[in-house]
Amino acid sequence: MTVTALKRKSDLTPKPAAPVLALPHRAPGRLAPWRKRGAALAGAVLPPLAVLALLLTIWQVGASGDASGLPTPAQVWADSAELILDPFYVYGTQDIGLGWRVLTSLERVAYGFGLAAVVGVLTGAVIGQSALMMRGFDPIFQILRTVPPLAWLPISLAAFMDSGPSAIFVIFITAIWPVIINTAAGVRAIPQDYRNVAAVLRLNQVEFFWKIMVPAAAPYIFSGLRIGVGLSWLAIVAAEMLTGGVGIGFFIWDAWNSSRLSDIIVALVYIGGTGFILDRLVGWIGRVVSRGTAA
Repeated sequence: MTVTALKRKSDLTPKPAAPVLALPHRAPGRLAPWRKRGAALAGAVLPPLAVLALLLTIWQVGASGDASGLPTPAQVWADSAELILDPFYVYGTQDIGLGWRVLTSLERVAYGFGLAAVVGVLTGAVIGQSALMMRGFDPIFQILRTVPPLAWLPISLAAFMDSGPSAIFVIFITAIWPVIINTAAGVRAIPQDYRNVAAVLRLNQVEFFWKIMVPAAAPYIFSGLRIGVGLSWLAIVAAEMLTGGVGIGFFIWDAWNSSRLSDIIVALVYIGGTGFILDRLVGWIGRVVSRGTAA
């Protein structure tokens, strides 16, 4: 046997396995959760800000001509900076900031929409129990819900003889139809198994309403409430333009008569922001009540 053959033979001998060293676990930094939240917040805020900046630029350029009848964003800021920076000033009974005017309108919406929510949910729950009642009332509800809010105003003024209750009635009659229709649809959609369980447990009507009907129909109910609160906000602004007072709707009408277009634009921003908050508030309550099943 040659020397080379002996070396090759020795190379075939098994060698001990190399020890495996475990790398130390790298603990996440304390700032990692904050970085994640900051990234999520930037992703939610920056795109709308970019779109808003683009729209303001287009508005500024488009309204800068001499023939334009609309003020530019810079002109709106120059004319109505006090309305934007100090929404709660009080210079007199009729000379108050937009914040107070929005709160006055919200008080009327609270009365009208709250009444429509209670009456609408109870009425929808009763009607939804019977297919015969659904067939009888549904065509009437579908017709009444298409009536514009301001069309109810002369009827309400003739009935109540006062602008305040009339505005609240307009909100009520505008918001109640989607609440009734959606609640009735939600009650009709309750699975028969739930009704069988209620029969086995011998639940009375009140217990069936709170323990079975409300949780099962909550997504439908809160869908109707979100539509209703949006319609309520639309109705009060339109009604206040005609009934007067110190609400945000009358402010827009008064500013139009005084040719204060910049003030009208600022008021529109307040109206849009308030309506957005109302919609999100009702949606959040719906998710809490329905444990995430409502939209």
